[in-house]
Amino acid sequence: MKKTKKSVTPLNFTGGWDYAPAPESKDHVQLKDRYDLFINGAFVKPLSGKWFDTINPATEKRIAAVAEAGEKDVNSAVTSARKAYDGVWGKMPAKERGKYIYRIARIMQERARELSVIESMDGGKPIRESRDIDVPLAAAHFFYYAGWADKLAYALPGATPRSVGVTGQIIPWNFPLLMAAWKIAPALAAGNTVVLKPAETTPLTALKLAEIIQEADLPPGVVNIITGAGTTGAALVNHPGVNKVAFTGSTDVGKIIQKALAGTGKRYTLELGGKAANIIFEDAAIDQAVEGIINGIFFNQGHVCCAGSRLFVQESVMKTVVRKLKDRLETLVVGDPLDKNTDIGAINSRMQLEKIKKYLKIGVNEGGEMYQAACSVPSKGFWCKPTLFTNVSQSSRIVQEEIFGPVLAIQSFRTLEEVIEKANNIPYGLSGGVWTDKGSRIFKVTGELRAGVVWANTYNKFDPTSPFGGYKESGVGREGGLHGLMPYLQHV
Repeated sequence: MKKTKKSVTPLNFTGGWDYAPAPESKDHVQLKDRYDLFINGAFVKPLSGKWFDTINPATEKRIAAVAEAGEKDVNSAVTSARKAYDGVWGKMPAKERGKYIYRIARIMQERARELSVIESMDGGKPIRESRDIDVPLAAAHFFYYAGWADKLAYALPGATPRSVGVTGQIIPWNFPLLMAAWKIAPALAAGNTVVLKPAETTPLTALKLAEIIQEADLPPGVVNIITGAGTTGAALVNHPGVNKVAFTGSTDVGKIIQKALAGTGKRYTLELGGKAANIIFEDAAIDQAVEGIINGIFFNQGHVCCAGSRLFVQESVMKTVVRKLKDRLETLVVGDPLDKNTDIGAINSRMQLEKIKKYLKIGVNEGGEMYQAACSVPSKGFWCKPTLFTNVSQSSRIVQEEIFGPVLAIQSFRTLEEVIEKANNIPYGLSGGVWTDKGSRIFKVTGELRAGVVWANTYNKFDPTSPFGGYKESGVGREGGLHGLMPYLQHV
């Protein structure tokens, strides 16, 4: 019998395998053509009479029209929150508050598939990240803080904890649902009411959360969700009826908010920019470290404030690490965020893409050696190839300034003291990572690295019980864990 050759999947130009498309279905997703503001437990038309479009960054197609809250709408939301605080939520027994928060978490779990698809459609991130990280972690935060609602006395021994009042919360576009959970869950557990403003480019999962809040039968006005851009956020921050402001976003906007709140007596927490340093020592498990670096900066398009966008490699293994990083970049799949094979999705907006391109030019003009994966990108949408820069100096702008894109700047070092000095020589202090086989070295680096969160032999791992926040221009205060509950309590 004559033998025939078995057909095999051909290798593509990257040396990896070609994958058949594996798109996540959108049939189960229910989206309205137009979304109003969520105030006092109901969706209401904006008094401003204005709407704006939210688009899919992977296709540039309109998804829905979203209401733009004006000053009168903000006032209506704050008034509603105040009424709910004084009349219902602030007086409700703590164990009953916990039941509502727990109910929200359960419904989020039930609707996790829909939420993850909408998150990827609206924000451009790969479905694997939305499905496996963002949505489950958001639900976990509601579960966690539901447990704290009737245990506040244990959080503050010897004191009588009381809620703050009405909280104004502003969240960014990189983790829309997770950031909403980080802020809403502890505020409700502490007995406060909420006015939340999501980012104008990613409002849909927050508005879906409003539907979940309705389904959970939360008393009207306890959580209000208003959409809009910077003017809407400014009106919320400056509203005299707001007792506490929680903001996650850029350092520049955080400074403006801090100045606006000075002398008002309002509390605030600010989780701002970052330029995290990942440090690889020569004794590290190199392959594991390379995968951690890829995970820390490229799988999320660099769209996280804690992205490991600076890499320090000990001189003796520098060539090996750079070669392995370049090889790994060539295997990454850039494309449709809803495809389960996709590693790198779309950049969130045209404006953000232009910012990234500007920094790529700056890096080259400053003498950096740029390497980009030899992959193709779709003709429509906002895309950036994963990029490495070598031969950069400590003073390079791509080393010192936050880019918020899939761009990694690599430097070498010789001694532990040198790398700590370099890592700390930056305005930010949000997060960092260290890769080494020596426990003593881990303790030395984590103790001297001026960053709020430092991972060892891993990166970008989060847990509801663990606080997150930074130093210097990376912000004020913490979110998550018991530390994240404190800003929403008065210690009487």
